[in-house]
Amino acid sequence: MLSPEAIRFVGELAVRFEARRQELLARRAEFHERLARGERPSFPEATRAVREGEWRVAAPPAEIADRRVEITGPTDRRMVIHALASGARVYMADFEDAHSPVWARTVEGQANLIDAVRGTIEDLGPDGVRLTLGDHPAVLFVRPRGWHLDERHVAVDGRPISASLFDFGIYFFHNARELVARGHRPYFYLPKIEHFPEAELWDEVFRFSEDRLGLARGTIRATALIETLPAVFEAEEILYALREHSAGLNCGRWDYIFSFIKQCRDDPSAIFPDRSELTMDRPFLRAYVRHLIRVCHRRGAHAIGGMAAQIPLRSDPAANEAAIAAVIADKEREVALGHDGTWVAHPGLVAAAQRAFDARMPGPNQIDRRPLPERVRPDELLEIPGGSVSELGVRTNVRVAVRYLESWLRGIGCVPIDHRMEDAATVEIARAQLWQWAHRGVRLASGEAVTVPYVSAAIAREAQRLHEERSRDRGPTATIEPAAQLLARLVADAAFQEYFTNSAYAMLEPPVPVNSS
Repeated sequence: MLSPEAIRFVGELAVRFEARRQELLARRAEFHERLARGERPSFPEATRAVREGEWRVAAPPAEIADRRVEITGPTDRRMVIHALASGARVYMADFEDAHSPVWARTVEGQANLIDAVRGTIEDLGPDGVRLTLGDHPAVLFVRPRGWHLDERHVAVDGRPISASLFDFGIYFFHNARELVARGHRPYFYLPKIEHFPEAELWDEVFRFSEDRLGLARGTIRATALIETLPAVFEAEEILYALREHSAGLNCGRWDYIFSFIKQCRDDPSAIFPDRSELTMDRPFLRAYVRHLIRVCHRRGAHAIGGMAAQIPLRSDPAANEAAIAAVIADKEREVALGHDGTWVAHPGLVAAAQRAFDARMPGPNQIDRRPLPERVRPDELLEIPGGSVSELGVRTNVRVAVRYLESWLRGIGCVPIDHRMEDAATVEIARAQLWQWAHRGVRLASGEAVTVPYVSAAIAREAQRLHEERSRDRGPTATIEPAAQLLARLVADAAFQEYFTNSAYAMLEPPVPVNSS
């Protein structure tokens, strides 16, 4: 996995692209600073020619023309097998929001994907049944970590390499030629992009990597997630930047809500209500979806919908029926709006999502569907959702955040909590809301103010509750207190932390760098 040739390749990526990455990361603060000054973001005037020009992205390869159901999940061996054999059209192997970047898990995940590409991956279940891929596995996409993250275990001249370049580089080096030889391609999902020059940087990485391995330009295809508030205003430019390598755009709706709260955190009039009230029928989210579909279909690209995070409840048939009905309703809404595909987090949801799309989408996609949605105005995208903040909303956010962070610190990045599959995106919403409510003096329906001490006390109670549960069940307890302390610190800090992973990464394990120089 970490052969000298592979490490040399990711080292070349770092030497060539690290300075540009740092430059683009430094520019990210400008968007929030403009918002803090009272400026209203809009579609950039400097790139009007791109938005008004006539162009289309490269046509989708035949094997991904139909993406009606995609399953996402971490890269542990059993999950890779189950996801690829789930009946979904695409499996997104996730090194980002569903991944805790413990070094061993990162490397093992890459090894699992090498076996998956070659069709040799298998695993022996606890019941003695051997798990294999079956005859028609899903098409494999890989999501590397975002531009903002480092991989501390690999250094170039003593400096940590970009986690994005490490995840991409190791997978691409080991698998790109093999995929092409088997009649496939290397496919990627690109997370956390904020501005179109960050997509241009990915395109430069792709072109360099294709040339370096002797592959034709355009071999790589990538779907960019539109999951930050800055990116929604530059979605067309992001698609244009990747047009030779594009595989469309995706509505990363949970991260988008988090980004919206984060960017508007200094505005006392932009208080977001309980997370349970942030449903896809809210005007700001409807506008976001309409805009993405319009941009994609105007340019010949897939518009992929959002995540269904429910977990089937086999022990409770009535609750399970309600959960499946909610999934179907969500997916019927998406296909009716014009989405070409959607995401689920559990193999048990694939069939339900497929039924919803099959009923309304007889062809492989809706890229050529007409008429296009109406053009979306900036004020529609920026409408703050009304609603209330409740004691239950505070407790729910604390519960999800403490329990997820505790698992994340144990190396588990995708965690079932209250019959939903939670990952880093939903936890970011939870802790961003707690920070906003505590620092803006939000009052509950009871009249009680949400303060830092109020939230800290709720965190301590949840940590104690979890400790009692684990002690009773003889479960792990060592990371409960560190998780509670991390969340309390993130909420109490006067300066909002851009991503919890930046603070939490150092808590996982000490780095043992592999020096690429």
